[in-house]
This record gives sequence, C-alpha cells and structure tokens, in this order.
Amino acid sequence: MSAESGGFSHRPVLLDECLDALNIKPEGVYVDATFGRGGHAQAILAQLGPDGRLLGLDKDPQAVATARQKFANDGRFSIYHGSFAELAQVVEADGLFGQVDGVLMDLGVSSPQLDDASRGFSFMRDGPLDMRMDNTHGVSASNWLAQAKEAEIARVLKEYGEERFAKRIARAIVAARQEAPIETTGQLAAIIKGVMPKQREQDKHPATRSFQGIRIFINQELDDLSACLSRVVEVLTCGGRLAVISFHSLEDRIVKRFMRDQARGDDFPPDLPVTVDQLNPRMRLVGKAIRASDEELDSNPRSRSAVLRVAEKV
Repeated sequence: MSAESGGFSHRPVLLDECLDALNIKPEGVYVDATFGRGGHAQAILAQLGPDGRLLGLDKDPQAVATARQKFANDGRFSIYHGSFAELAQVVEADGLFGQVDGVLMDLGVSSPQLDDASRGFSFMRDGPLDMRMDNTHGVSASNWLAQAKEAEIARVLKEYGEERFAKRIARAIVAARQEAPIETTGQLAAIIKGVMPKQREQDKHPATRSFQGIRIFINQELDDLSACLSRVVEVLTCGGRLAVISFHSLEDRIVKRFMRDQARGDDFPPDLPVTVDQLNPRMRLVGKAIRASDEELDSNPRSRSAVLRVAEKV
C-alpha cells in the first residue's frame, strides 16, 4: 500500500505486521503518533467500525495538511500538529486518557521527507540544508552548523550519528564555513566525503552517519521518544498495545530498554525474595523483535533496518 502527496510516494513499512501487533478492535481507540503520509493510518481506519477512533500526530506541517485533506470526511479521525512527546496531553484533551487500545510509532524520517530535496534531509538530492521536521520554527541544520563550536559538532556526530570520524569531520566543517556558508546538502556531503577514509563501508555513503546525527539533534528525536514513552503506559487501557518501529540502534536501544523495564517491574535488590505480582510489571512483551520479510526488502529497500517491537499493558 502507498500514499501520495505532492508527487512523492510513501510505502508504509511492516504494514501487515503493525496491524497484527495492534490487535485492532472495530470499536477501539488508536493513536498513529507519526502520521507521515497516512499509509498506516489508512490501514487502521479500514479495520475500524463506525464507533472506532484514530488520533494522528505529526511534527511536519505537510503531513498534517495531507491528513486533513485525505481524511476530511471521516469523523472517526482527528489530526494534531505536534511531536509525539505531546501524546499524553493530546489524548487527555480528547477525553480518552487511559482508554487507548493501541499506539503506533514509526520513528525517524519518512520517505516523502527524504525524497523532497527542499526539506534538506538527504545527501542524495541537493537542496537547502534544513532538516527540520517542523520547518515553521526552530533552528535549521545550516544555521546550527554556522555557529556551533567544533567540539559540539563532533559530539553530535559521534553521539547521534555513531560516527567514528566525528572529530575529523567537525574540523573540516569549521574550516569550510570560514571560506563560505554551508547552505546546501550537497556542500555538506562533499565536505564529509572529502575527509573520509577511502576504505570506509562500501555500501554506505560517507555522509550517512553525519546526516543522521545532525537530523536527530536538530529535531530532538531521542528526547521526544523518551518523553513519549515516559507516559505511554498511562495513556493505554488494560490490554492496550504499544508498537514501535525503529530504524537505527539508538532508537531501538531506548525502546527495547523501556519495554524490558516495564515488563520486569519494580527494581528490587537481586537477593530479595519477591513474587512476580510484587514486582508490579506494567507491560508484557508480545513476541520477539520483527524485521521486514524478504518480499518487503525486495520491494522497499528502506525497510532493511526497520525493527518492530510490541508490548501490551497488563
């Protein structure tokens, strides 16, 4: 299944697996916390009855505009412009706190955002170096790179991009900006490529990790994820499901640790004899981590790094 907006297409990742994970009830209440271009949302609505509800959230104004156009005549659906960090507030404002049967989070940047050069997410297409998911406010990547200290740039590349050569790249960025402002994705990609060892990973563009790190930092993606997870259990009803698709190890580590801790329950000294009930687990893990099938990998290469984890409120 695909959804289109402005000439850019989007194929939802792990679509069937997400629908199974959410265990959708026709009369249930669900949240698509990362609407994107509505592929997952459309499939969820197709399984809901007339009394079901779906709330959507997205930082991206273009995604919100798509949602309002696509589902304008569907009274079961509401869309909110904002980060999934605001999930609990949005659900509470709708009078559905503690009544949500399922939350879906499809993390990272969407295909339309990558494919649209004007958004500045991709080193494959030259465009303005922006990278903001919500380009109506905040600091763009180019503005941040123009004033950030070398040590700060290196920290972001290493911490969020897991880039081994972060210091070398940061030094090159600072040197380059003294000659001319770094305003396009092509400029930044060329600077990074120019200082990287030739024998580096052959299947990855040299700028992959740096672009990832800057994007995560600019959009506060990991902070927002942690903020959302900190209250998601309260939002769910008993038996409600949380399904999260991650695309890189930093996200997946946060999600995996959160679900494991919620399933394990309260922290007691290891030598203290306590029952499972006394541990007070808040969630149970549903199956193991799910990855894309060979068929999906063939049709959608971007699904190769996707990991779906599922947990249920107890």
